[in-house]
Amino acid sequence: MTRVRNLRVRPDLLYVASGWSTLVTDVRGRITGTDPQGFFAWNTRVLSTERITVDGREPVPFSTANVQGHAQMSYAELGDGEQLPSRAAYLLTERFVGAGLRTRLTVVSYAAEPLRMAVEIRVGADFADTGEAEAGHRVQRGGVDASWDPAAGELRLTYLRAGLDRAVAVRVRSDAPVRYADGAFTVEVTVPPHGSVRADVLVEPVFDGERLAAPPATFTEPDDPAATARARLTTELARLSSSNFDVTAAWRCAVEDLAVLPLGEPAGPTAPIAGLPIYQEIFGRDTMTASWQALLAGPTMLADSLRLIAEHVGRRCDPWRDEEPGKPLHEARRGPVSVLGLDPFTGYYGDWSTAPDFLVFLGQYLAWTGDLDTVRDLLPTARRALGWIERYGDLDGDGFLEYHRRSRAGLKNQGWKDSDTAIVDEHGQVVPNPIATSELQAYWYAALRHAAVVFTATGHPARGAALVARAHALRRRFHRAYWLPERGCYAMALGPDKRPVRSVNSNDGHLLTTGIVPTRVAPMVAARLLEPDMFSGWGVRTLSSAHPAYNPFSYHRGSVWPVEAGTIGLGLARYGCWEHLHRLAEGMFSAAALFAEHRLPEVLSGLPRDAAHPHPGVYPNSCSPQAWSASSVIALVQALLALRPAAPLRTIFVDPHLPEWLPDLRLEGVRVGGATVDLTVRRRRGGRTSISARGDRLAVVRRPTLQAMSTRRRRGGPA
Repeated sequence: MTRVRNLRVRPDLLYVASGWSTLVTDVRGRITGTDPQGFFAWNTRVLSTERITVDGREPVPFSTANVQGHAQMSYAELGDGEQLPSRAAYLLTERFVGAGLRTRLTVVSYAAEPLRMAVEIRVGADFADTGEAEAGHRVQRGGVDASWDPAAGELRLTYLRAGLDRAVAVRVRSDAPVRYADGAFTVEVTVPPHGSVRADVLVEPVFDGERLAAPPATFTEPDDPAATARARLTTELARLSSSNFDVTAAWRCAVEDLAVLPLGEPAGPTAPIAGLPIYQEIFGRDTMTASWQALLAGPTMLADSLRLIAEHVGRRCDPWRDEEPGKPLHEARRGPVSVLGLDPFTGYYGDWSTAPDFLVFLGQYLAWTGDLDTVRDLLPTARRALGWIERYGDLDGDGFLEYHRRSRAGLKNQGWKDSDTAIVDEHGQVVPNPIATSELQAYWYAALRHAAVVFTATGHPARGAALVARAHALRRRFHRAYWLPERGCYAMALGPDKRPVRSVNSNDGHLLTTGIVPTRVAPMVAARLLEPDMFSGWGVRTLSSAHPAYNPFSYHRGSVWPVEAGTIGLGLARYGCWEHLHRLAEGMFSAAALFAEHRLPEVLSGLPRDAAHPHPGVYPNSCSPQAWSASSVIALVQALLALRPAAPLRTIFVDPHLPEWLPDLRLEGVRVGGATVDLTVRRRRGGRTSISARGDRLAVVRRPTLQAMSTRRRRGGPA
């Protein structure tokens, strides 16, 4: 097969971010006025154009790259560098993103005589919402007033739109003379022989009277909440090495991406955003899922994600926001479209998976850390989430969670697959609401089980026992209602008529992960996920390629999501379906190898892995980096080890199974409870995998999961 390397998502753009701010440039580091380029703060474009000229000509950078996660550097030639006698000079452009933006322009001379030149900087702002810039279409518009304050040496661009108080202040600071006229700054530069002259352009948003300062000019982390969170994660996240270069590189990229994505919110500083460049917001389900999948690398993100979501739980019934008491937040943005009330996303609650996810991940956090203090602090939120599910999650009382939309501007589908056309029947028709998707029932089952552990561990055993009983009843009820024996899989959903939606799709992988699938049918379910119509060779398609609504470049109707690979991998390991897991993991790590830095994008296409398709391409508007694509790499490694922590017992249970293409793994700095352990895993002759551990106060016990042992017995193998 043709070898492909260094694919880039959004190949015409570069972007760096910090907290609530993002800089999007062309590949040469310029802000040309083309969507979606610009500097965004609080989901608002406060710098839409920036034209830099030297003596009336625009230098074209010949080398541009991102530095760390929050900075960028480029070089441009000023004149003929090969001319003699030398008049060589170069423009170095360094950009630093924080709450505001600092652009440092340095003219460097290699000439024997002084060089004199005029550097002009012309800027503009349109205050577009991130979503508007992404779509290239404005739904809100206002004028922009430009005023010059000579005493402060500051240009202020103010958005003239009722209901918004947004402006941006621009200053240029230099040892060389700076003047402003006709909408442009000019720096009169005299560069000494073999010397340099510097000018800083400071772009500082002014929102609701609050000025957001430009950061210092440093490639090391500055002193702000998002930067502090990045520095902490860089130090804490576990390291992996292997003789398989692609696995090593994918892990390294994954943890580096997770370390640059924290939003820096006070309630949970290391909680990550969903992805760049368009999901810079609080995103409940995505934030928690990425943090859960990344637990093998470290628990800090999940602790902060749970705390952050606990700060944003519904308090009233508000149909516009799909809000109800106890319902956790789905999304919170700060852009003009939301602030003006044109959509409900300053605080939108339209998702049915976030509440059970909170309960599941709280239980997982306890298993990994044994941190009862944090769990007790979050117990009131767990009670509220349970209360919302019990009161609002199943309005018709049939024992299943079914979602519905009340907000006219909200999401039609409010399960894991939330695009408008994601849930389709076997004839390719969109299923109307209310809908009880299969994965929501599985999340609810897992939530009941994990909540039972949480309540028992915090001194409420009777409540825990009642939740366990409800989980067992749901498991039996679910299988009867959703199982499609003739297809060897579960229904995608129950529609409003309570009839099964018989579309073959990826939800079954989520069911395996939660343990809701009986062991007697689990191998059949796993095999169905890996059939050619479902497994592209890179990953599991969201919808079968044999389905009439299949589209490989859709969002949820045939595309391949790396985040699902992580979740499905954990499910396959749970039931001991090692051959299937090895195929899935190989596909994902091979997919990562296609992309620059081994970075998995948000969504791959569902095209097959064959000679006609050397690479699958991506969903057209994919983010990269994407937090839960990065975390999927970590989850797949955990799946290959079948690693289950039991921090209260100071124990890690493992059942490692490495494939031929992955002969060894070494993990350093795995944290369980208050202890840290290094694990070395090797595949031996004959396929058996050995594991050794180095660290204090932790027992590493080799033991299959209960489901895997049951599956082996059913297949006639040793338990």
